[in-house]
Amino acid sequence: MAALSRAADAIDGFVDRVGQVSALAVAALVVVMAGNVLLRYGFSLGSVWAQELEWHLMSPIALFGAAYALRHGEHVRVDVLYAGFSERNKARVDVLAGVAGMVVCVLVIQLSWRYVLQSWGQDEGSANPGGIPARYLLKAFIPAGFALLLLQFVAETFRALSRLR
Repeated sequence: MAALSRAADAIDGFVDRVGQVSALAVAALVVVMAGNVLLRYGFSLGSVWAQELEWHLMSPIALFGAAYALRHGEHVRVDVLYAGFSERNKARVDVLAGVAGMVVCVLVIQLSWRYVLQSWGQDEGSANPGGIPARYLLKAFIPAGFALLLLQFVAETFRALSRLR
């Protein structure tokens, strides 16, 4: 069980580091959005590239942020029921939730992988003139984000199994 705890701690550390990078994307998004608003309404200037950058930044925030939220217990859970459970039953629920989460993550990774490869094979870029090229990089955040979430579900499940022992 000590090995499970060490593995869970290593995953937690990795997710925390990725979460910090994701936080930088939040700061960049604020700067880009403020700049876009200032240029559009203050100077009647705009850029397709800068507007697309907003949602290109939102992808890592949302997809990597999900694992970070799970890591820090900020995910959605029905605490009204969960709070009344014994510690053993909480651990059981956490194991079941972890396994279910892992299954969903694996399915999303499998379903999105071909989507990303197809985009990469076509060297897909923005459909808009002046938009951001290499759209496949944006799409690659889908399996990458769910892989990170999968890792965090593994860590949560390891921790729950340790509590059950």
